[in-house]
Amino acid sequence: MTVTAVPNKGPRTGPRTGSRTRTRPPWIALTVLAVVTTAALLPGVVAPRDPLAQNVAQRLRPPSTAHPFGTDELGRDLFSRVIHGAQASLSIALLALVFALGLSVVIGLTAGYFGGVADRVLMAAVDVLLALPSLLISLLIVSGLGTGPVNLAVAVGIASVPALARVTRAEVLRVSARTFVEAARGFGLPRRRILARHVLPHARGPITALGALELATMVLSVSALSFLGYGTQPPDPEWGSLIAGGRAHFATAWWLTTLPGAVLAVVVLALHRVGRTLGASEAGPV
Repeated sequence: MTVTAVPNKGPRTGPRTGSRTRTRPPWIALTVLAVVTTAALLPGVVAPRDPLAQNVAQRLRPPSTAHPFGTDELGRDLFSRVIHGAQASLSIALLALVFALGLSVVIGLTAGYFGGVADRVLMAAVDVLLALPSLLISLLIVSGLGTGPVNLAVAVGIASVPALARVTRAEVLRVSARTFVEAARGFGLPRRRILARHVLPHARGPITALGALELATMVLSVSALSFLGYGTQPPDPEWGSLIAGGRAHFATAWWLTTLPGAVLAVVVLALHRVGRTLGASEAGPV
């Protein structure tokens, strides 16, 4: 009896050549962001109690069925204040993101496409800002501009420009070397049209992914600056100011700082998770 040996090809240890990695959607993070976004857009529906209504007889009550997050030192419902504070925190962070993306795209396109002196000067300025902590940059800017949501958004946005501008420049350099961009130059198309129709659309993926990651940092920075008193001013609620306001009562009313801080942490982690997923999906084939 003759036995024919069958060669052992071994187990597959990796994906097939040329296959694209599949990134599973972060459903929990997306659910959290959907709930928080709904609360920010419709705070009166999610939390019908007036966040500014005072009731001294109900001051410093612990979490209960009537008040899920308890009450503060003036008897205001903390759950309503956290929900209404989401609108301030997220809107300032989104405004900061729009400002940062707009400025970084202008810097990255100019430095990456035109090069020369413009590239050296702009990247030198970006390197200087990269050497400083982003929170320190925001603090210095908002100290000069003054308090208020718009000034806070500008300060936080400028602090995020260096990282976004660096990525934008790198993507513009990569796309500008592609054949279709060289062909557009050969046909004599205006530079503005080449940038708007050919370069920027093909470079926006990594920029969008980094922008999603930066949004998580911006929410945290907005709350940190509000904690220091540079953001939304009392009695209007905002997550950072709510945490700051509860410090004096932390020993007897732990919920005043713990619960708004927990909401802030969960939202930041959810934004970071979504940003990492976007970054992984833009990585392309392995």
